[in-house]
Amino acid sequence: MKDKIKSSEDVLDLLKKYESRNITFIDPDGSFPIIWEKAGGVYVYDIEGRRYLDLTAAFGVAAAGHANPKIVSAAINQLRKLPHAMGDVHPHKLKAMLARKLSQITFEKWIECEHGKTIFCNSGFEAVEAALKTAHLATKRSDVIAFEGAYHGLGYGALNVTYREYFRKPFFEQLGMFGHFVPFPATDEEFEITKKKINQLLGKIKLGAILVEPVQGRGGIRIPHPSLLEFLRKVCDEHGAVLIFDEIYTGIGRTGKMFACEHFNVHPDIICLGKALTGGFPLSACIGRASLMDKAWEPSKGEALHTSTFMGNPVGCAMALASLEEVENKKLPDRSAKLGSLLLDKLKSFSPPGGFVFSARGLGLMAGLEIRFQNSTPATDLVYKIVKEMLKRGYILLPEGDAGNVLSFTPPLIIKWNQLQKTLKVLQEIIESIK
Repeated sequence: MKDKIKSSEDVLDLLKKYESRNITFIDPDGSFPIIWEKAGGVYVYDIEGRRYLDLTAAFGVAAAGHANPKIVSAAINQLRKLPHAMGDVHPHKLKAMLARKLSQITFEKWIECEHGKTIFCNSGFEAVEAALKTAHLATKRSDVIAFEGAYHGLGYGALNVTYREYFRKPFFEQLGMFGHFVPFPATDEEFEITKKKINQLLGKIKLGAILVEPVQGRGGIRIPHPSLLEFLRKVCDEHGAVLIFDEIYTGIGRTGKMFACEHFNVHPDIICLGKALTGGFPLSACIGRASLMDKAWEPSKGEALHTSTFMGNPVGCAMALASLEEVENKKLPDRSAKLGSLLLDKLKSFSPPGGFVFSARGLGLMAGLEIRFQNSTPATDLVYKIVKEMLKRGYILLPEGDAGNVLSFTPPLIIKWNQLQKTLKVLQEIIESIK
């Protein structure tokens, strides 16, 4: 007998009964969430057949568009041929090809006579944890400087460097607490404070690594001071520490360049990638300078020190190679830069309703509109109200920031300007209706 699951209500009833609590938020008024049924390009369709313009790219994953035909074809062909291999025992050629490609678009491009070596993982936080392990093995030092507002995932290693206490507090007793947080600066004044705090920490800790998102995503689409990454590079060089860039969200063209760090002309020792890497398959990568990786990791003697069952899965590798080809062939970083500039200009022109203050910021198609009350209190409830009203009208948006008061825009990079214009027109209408 087939399940008669035909509506959103049917699906939500099943989730309420069978999914662990504290995962899917279900609004009591029934307006949130929608149940996705299919997606293509920039559009998502729910189980009732309603169409939505996706301004999130599904957490930044669908950079080349939902169900991109070439990526889907690569997945199907690989599924037919070899859906799974033995990651750290008997490999497959696509893993080698993808490792080479990742080296070519990172360290071989950034540093003369250097190349990259990759540890493949399944999710973003695993790539971060592989980077933290690498830094510890290479330096024999465990302390890590991270940033207020940082989000690096929720595994037990990553939790030590994810800032929001909501995620860490229930597990404090089981954490190593090797992360030390400093402000993520945007202004000259904030940058001076951050430099002072880092210099103070350097006298107290044994620094093994600095971990930073070149642009903070879940922290509220926050752009750093233009000299921050250069300063961090200098600190790591002077103290023999490892500089890790978490580009899981910002990488693969999102900010208007292939990688956000390229806006600042600073290269890391390790870069972590995920999300848009495959366009829809759980595969991530920790890529480091070959010389650093060789220092940290001894040759395998038959038992890998860091591995997992699905490491470098063939389907994921096939999709990643196709995804990177699509991003390059369609020049999606350039497209992101051009559309992102237009989007940001428009957001900056928005007039807030009485009693509120707007602040727009972004790089490429990674933009945010922060909303606060005039007394600087985050207008969290208002942002959620806007998100729900936009969803009702057929537009998927997300709130970001520790207080959830930043309306974020991270659409598929294939989106058209007229689609963004329609979105902004509806958003403006909703804002103007606020009393």
